Amino acid sequence: MLTGGCHCGAIRYEISGEPLNHALCHCVDCRRASGAPMVGWAMMEQEQLAVSGEPAIYASSEHAQRHFCIQCGTGLFYTNAEMLPGLVDVQSATLDEPDALPAQAHIQTSERLPWMKEAHCLPEFERYPPQE
Repeated sequence: MLTGGCHCGAIRYEISGEPLNHALCHCVDCRRASGAPMVGWAMMEQEQLAVSGEPAIYASSEHAQRHFCIQCGTGLFYTNAEMLPGLVDVQSATLDEPDALPAQAHIQTSERLPWMKEAHCLPEFERYPPQE
């Protein structure tokens, strides 16, 4: 079983069984909603997700809903009854152990920021770069 929650702990969740997939989404909507260059989503049947706490819901488009913690602002879930009936996406970075669920694919790459294509080639620092 996978568990996770928001930054402040007001919302917790449990995932039973294996997610259907885990993808890194590069679409403009995900970038704007998260403030990040991409968002990891683990997709599953809605019955696999048990939530404690009450997420707020934002209708980000005609059919899409983004669920988040009203206390700390953490994005948690995505549903779209029109395109993905009966399914829910969980933001995988909110898992207690996100390394337990490796990403399987990049999606919506037609909207990917051009510099993200080579982001893995940037210099790396264990904490912060040296100040000069």
